[in-house]
Amino acid sequence: MALGAAVVLGMLLLLGYSVENSAQFNRWSETILWINAAGVAAMAVLLARRIRRLVRDYRNHVPGSRLAARTVTIFGTLVVVPLLVMYLFWLGFLNRGIDSWFKESVRQPLLQAQKLSGAYLALQSDEQEQRTRLLAQTLGRKPQTALAATLEAERRAAGARELVVYGGNDEVLVASGATPESLASTGISQEILTQVHNGRSYAHLEPLDNGDYLIVSAAPVPGEGTGSRGRFLIARSEVSRELSQMVNAVQAARDNYLNLADSRQPLKFSYRLTLTLVLLLAMLSAVFLAIRFAHKLTRPVHDLIQGTRAVGKGDFGTRLALPSHDEMGYLVQSFNDMTKRLRRASEETTRSRALVDNERERLAVILAGLSTGVLVIDTGLRLRLANAAAAAILGESLNGWIGTELAALPNDAPRLLEFSRELTRRLDNGEIEWQDEILLPPDRVVRCACAPLPAAAGEAGYVIVFDDISNLLHAQRDAAWGEVARRLAHEIKNPLTPIQLAAERLRRRLQGKLDAEDADVLDRATHTIVQQVETLKGMVNAFSEYARAPELKPTQVNLDELMAEVVELYRAQGTTVTIDVHSDPSLPPLSADRGRLRQVFNNLITNALEAVDGVAGARVGVTTEMNSGPRGKSAVIMVTDNGHGFDKEMLARVFDPYVTSKPKGTGLGLAIVKKIAEEHGGSIEANNRPEGGAYVRVVIPVAPQIHAGQPARGMA
Repeated sequence: MALGAAVVLGMLLLLGYSVENSAQFNRWSETILWINAAGVAAMAVLLARRIRRLVRDYRNHVPGSRLAARTVTIFGTLVVVPLLVMYLFWLGFLNRGIDSWFKESVRQPLLQAQKLSGAYLALQSDEQEQRTRLLAQTLGRKPQTALAATLEAERRAAGARELVVYGGNDEVLVASGATPESLASTGISQEILTQVHNGRSYAHLEPLDNGDYLIVSAAPVPGEGTGSRGRFLIARSEVSRELSQMVNAVQAARDNYLNLADSRQPLKFSYRLTLTLVLLLAMLSAVFLAIRFAHKLTRPVHDLIQGTRAVGKGDFGTRLALPSHDEMGYLVQSFNDMTKRLRRASEETTRSRALVDNERERLAVILAGLSTGVLVIDTGLRLRLANAAAAAILGESLNGWIGTELAALPNDAPRLLEFSRELTRRLDNGEIEWQDEILLPPDRVVRCACAPLPAAAGEAGYVIVFDDISNLLHAQRDAAWGEVARRLAHEIKNPLTPIQLAAERLRRRLQGKLDAEDADVLDRATHTIVQQVETLKGMVNAFSEYARAPELKPTQVNLDELMAEVVELYRAQGTTVTIDVHSDPSLPPLSADRGRLRQVFNNLITNALEAVDGVAGARVGVTTEMNSGPRGKSAVIMVTDNGHGFDKEMLARVFDPYVTSKPKGTGLGLAIVKKIAEEHGGSIEANNRPEGGAYVRVVIPVAPQIHAGQPARGMA
């Protein structure tokens, strides 16, 4: 209602202001008409609904309806009569105001001002034409070399925008412009060419896009031309901003005046129509407000009736707004006190039920925050509860499988399938309380505990608590292998050098003292000893490489460049295997140890080449790409091959030291790659490809938390 009253008052003020300002009315007239028409239509619809409701209540003898009808009649009469008087006054005021716009005393000054501004512009144009003609005569007496300096000096002295001298073939000989842009935009009209080539001067006034004016003048330059026709000068000068604004203002005022003069009668009609719409809007609003106030007076009675009905239906939270502090307000306050006491009694009844629900929700929150997986299974081996950690460990969301038997859980998740089979087997065998470790494919180990659940609400079951200890076992195994490798390297390396030196000394000492057959046996025996010692040294070095924790030296490494260098070395060896390289241009430089990353590429590509040995159409792929995940951006190194793939039984142990299917391998290649990835805060995975062959995928954070001079720490 406040918005409607503000609209009515605003339209009246706007209409009164526009009567004294024709330009404002031209801009606002259509808006005023549409706003008022929309307001009248909306108010008419609202008022019709209110009147229909009031008549219906009156006929149905609703309490307070007769009082409301009398109030509407009184309020409507008090408002409509003053509005009609105001309407008649405004009609006369509008007619007088519009007639005052078109007096002769207004028309003549506008026309005279327009003529005066035009005459002043013409005078400036003539003056520039005269100056251009004199300058052209001066330039005719100047040598060709002095034209540029003379032209620049004259342009600065006259304050011109540009001065241009054209040759006989209409090409620019000399130009002086205020800005390079102005010289670039210089053009010659056909009218200018006709005038200057006939030996006459020329001046013209051109309007600009920003409302200013440009005076263009031209004059022939005396003397011998450079072409078939003589030289000529073109000058362009801007009219002052103040004069341009004054001319435009006078022209706009004159055009506005003439437009209004042509629409004088329609304008009066438009004003009267607008005023009528404003009056209708005000009258309809007044009647609407009268009905609303009448409804407000009788509203407490209706509220009390509705409140008692709600309490009778058991809604004890019903409270009525306090209308005032009189007797009616006291009655409403008493009703509210009664419902408050009833509500307290009802709350006591439901409080115990709420406590049970709260405990249940608290348990759900606790389970959701645990990193340990929890499953609740009833005696029918149906899943009743599963927390988020259980879904993460088993690799499958279980929210949609509540109430499903373990045997019917989805079989497309290998870990969940194996886990449900193991639980079903143990529970079917009567094992209701146990603790054990369960191996899940491909290489996950979970420590699981099962306990019977006491019967609750007539239903018993089992609670299974389990945790993924794969990383812990891997860390323990890596530490054990590292210690074994360190001890082996220490124990084996010490005697190798004396053995090699002793064998070489025997060969040098005895080779000349033995016959040919014995010398040959000695040579072959010592050669075998030296060769095997070198092999043992290589194996010891590999042990040492795996066992020690080197200090990383992080630098900014371009992974794509490093990949290209390593691949080029293998291609240069003349390999017949096709090596495909795919890089990601969006991959930023990594903060990593360049030498250790080179070792990653070397080990992975070497393993891939050995895997495709003897395969027809052998192909190895090396790929780098950017990966964005919840833990930030990371670089991915992927090496694939189309060989025979990993053996299924050793796939779970492929990153363990000394695990290999190659007769000459040490089994440390992938173990070292895994250790390097973990030193950089990354991870590694390997598996067989569906189309054949295998892949190894190394993920390294773009900005790992490593520091120069600090020993690297592998991930558990």
